[in-house]
Amino acid sequence: MGEKSVQKKKYILDTARKVFVEKGYKNVTMKDIVEACEISRGGLYLYFDSTEQILLEILQMEAEETDDIFSENITEGDTAADILTLFLKEQKKELLQKNTLTVAVYEYFFANRSTDKNNMLRKQFEAGVRVLEKLIEMGISSGEFYCENPKGAASNIMYVLEGMKINAQTFGISEKKVDEQLLYIMEGLIID
Repeated sequence: MGEKSVQKKKYILDTARKVFVEKGYKNVTMKDIVEACEISRGGLYLYFDSTEQILLEILQMEAEETDDIFSENITEGDTAADILTLFLKEQKKELLQKNTLTVAVYEYFFANRSTDKNNMLRKQFEAGVRVLEKLIEMGISSGEFYCENPKGAASNIMYVLEGMKINAQTFGISEKKVDEQLLYIMEGLIID
């Protein structure tokens, strides 16, 4: 794919993201995306076959961008506590953001329930648990953290974050409440 095609595809994904944020997943049609992008129907189908394909590519793109942001902000001398704090700050930003894909993502995955191992949400959740578990183990080794069950603690953190995402989209969550929960996570691990 040439540079112009790569840019066009990215433009479509960025524009479609806004449509999904506004309308959710189940209410978005290819026509909505064509109109938002101001391109022809054939121009859209040149790159994508369905709204499902578009949403999944947006999610993949966002996962890669998040990984890049997180990786770029970790420096050589950072401690496990520093890295966990950075991770939680990024989560807080996402939780307090107003224009998220959370509703569209849940609509998609509720409509396409799958117990198979290829479910993207499950993969992201499990990857988060693995990263946090390694981070907690690193903190235990360095004497920063105390935890008898790193995998259990990592899973718990991910469940808390996922629950706060739902709360943020359903009845709202204040910055104060997010801070309280994130502080509780840190206090549960850090040795004074």
